[in-house]
Amino acid sequence: MIALKLVYAANILVAGWISITSLFTPQKASLTVFQNVYPTTELIRLVGCLWGGIFLLSITGLFYPKKMALILLFQLLYKGSWIVFVMLPAIWNKVPYPIGMGAFFLIWCVVLPFVIPWKDIFLTS
Repeated sequence: MIALKLVYAANILVAGWISITSLFTPQKASLTVFQNVYPTTELIRLVGCLWGGIFLLSITGLFYPKKMALILLFQLLYKGSWIVFVMLPAIWNKVPYPIGMGAFFLIWCVVLPFVIPWKDIFLTS
């Protein structure tokens, strides 16, 4: 339970910062979060909205850790997909990609399977 709450706390810090930066200062997000790899467009604000949702749901997860675990499964799926469909092809084709984001996503994809309460998600009473 403590590990689960630590993951939510990390989500609050990281997703909260990325969300606020992407929504209110997309130029800064383009430079810091996306490491100037992608152009500054309104899509950065869309990503900010996604991470804003993760931020708000993670706050709820601090109080209801097991009930909010689906947000962690969602993160595992989208971060894993990004690794497979964006990061790995970029590495193979020697194309720039946000290395910091890739490292964070890799760490999260290694950690989350051990923290997600699988039984609580898939077993019903």
